[in-house]
Parts: sequence; structure tokens; C-alpha cells
Amino acid sequence: MNRNWLELDGKVAIVTGGSSGIGLQIVTELLNNGVKVVVADLQGEEGEMENQAYFIPCDVSNKEMVTNTVSKTVELFGKVDILINNAGINLPRLLVDDREEKPEYELSEEDFDLMVGVNQKGTYFFSQAVAKQMLKQKKGVIINVASEAGQEGSAGQSCYSATKGAVISFTRAWAKELGKFNIRVVGLAPGVIEATGLRTDAYNEALAYTRNVQVSDLSSDYSKSIPLGREGKLTEVAHLAAFLASNKAGYINGTTVNISGGKSRG
Repeated sequence: MNRNWLELDGKVAIVTGGSSGIGLQIVTELLNNGVKVVVADLQGEEGEMENQAYFIPCDVSNKEMVTNTVSKTVELFGKVDILINNAGINLPRLLVDDREEKPEYELSEEDFDLMVGVNQKGTYFFSQAVAKQMLKQKKGVIINVASEAGQEGSAGQSCYSATKGAVISFTRAWAKELGKFNIRVVGLAPGVIEATGLRTDAYNEALAYTRNVQVSDLSSDYSKSIPLGREGKLTEVAHLAAFLASNKAGYINGTTVNISGGKSRG
């Protein structure tokens, strides 16, 4: 494969939540395509990472830290061509625990504020700070990582679904605001993706309770629910992100691309 096909060499990207999961795979794909990548994530010391990306510790729900991250990126690399809003948190919670057995799995105000703070507010903070830089450059691409849950809804994940639905709406609206400045805003919505270290035992226990099944029943046969009959690969999501970030996708704006193997909830 021609690694220069996307013509991303020399571009500068910020990837939020880029230390693990989908974010890390996107970082790897961008680096492989010659992009200079800044990883903004919670845990770590500022400086160059083993994979050659540059790490800046950042809580995406903290506006001051976000502004500092963008300023530092421009200071180091002179510009920001690509923003990948990937950082997210998902706490499976029921609106009402009808069995009244596990009150901790009923959506609390604290859980609500945390998910909205990271998934929704974090996307807004970073997009606003980066868009101000992109306006000076008269070009740029903002990619929002949403979720199939934000399009279809997901039982036991209503707050998460709502925040991802907001991200999809942000994508549409910001594309209309920023398009005339040669700034594209696009989204991608993964469906069921292969397990990563982010799927902890605590997450699985919470999800199983909200769906009234055993943890062992969560890993199901996808041959019926997903037309392609399998989970998606992290690399497939990363390939899509890199394509959307490139000029090869220059006329894609304001839309969120579903990457779910054809799965839907209807």
C-alpha cells in the first residue's frame, strides 16, 4: 500500500484520549502517514512518547487545560491541521432501576455530569480552541468520534447515547458555521468494535445489569445482529479517521459516517 496516498505528511494533529483504545489506533495510523501527533490524555508526563507522538496531560472537561494544550501544540509545531475529538467515557446506567437491587447502576447526577463533561463539553472546548487557530490558517479538519449509540440509542446507556447524539448535532452545526472558512467538521460513529482494555470488569458488570443478563452473555454471536457477522477492528476505525482527515475526503462535511458493519437497532 502506498503510505503517501492520503498525502498527510507534515500535517499536525491533536488526538484527545489518544493513549488507548480507538484513540491509540488513530494515533498510530496518523503517525504511519507522516503526521505529527499530539496526544491529549489524562495520565502521563509531558514530552515525546515511545511511538514518537508528543504527550500533553489534559482533562478535556477543563477549559484552561484544553486552551493550554492547543497553545502548546501551536508553539511546538506552528499549526493544527487536524483535531480528533476521541476522548470519551461510558458508564452504563439505567434511567430507573426497576429491580431496585443495584442503586449504583441507576443514572445519578454525578454520572450524568461526568459523561456530559467529557463527551460533550470536552468536544466543545477543544473544537472551539482549535477552530480559532484554524481560522487563522484558513483551513483545517475537525473529526468528532461519536457512536452508533448516538444515532440509534442504546438500552442501559441513555446518557452516553445522548452525549454522542449531541456530538453528531455539533458536527452538523459546526460544519455549517465553519465551512466557508475552509474548515471541515465530520464525524464517525463506530458500532460494535473489538474489545480493548477500556472494557473493564466494572464496565461489563454494569452493562450486564442494565440489560438484565449475565456478564458471560455479553459476548454474543454477531452473525444475526451485524450483517457482516463480526465485530469491527480498531484499525478499520483508524483507517476511516485518517481518510476523513485527508484532502481525499475534501467534500465530506457535516456528516457522521457510520462504521458498524451494517448493524442497526431496527
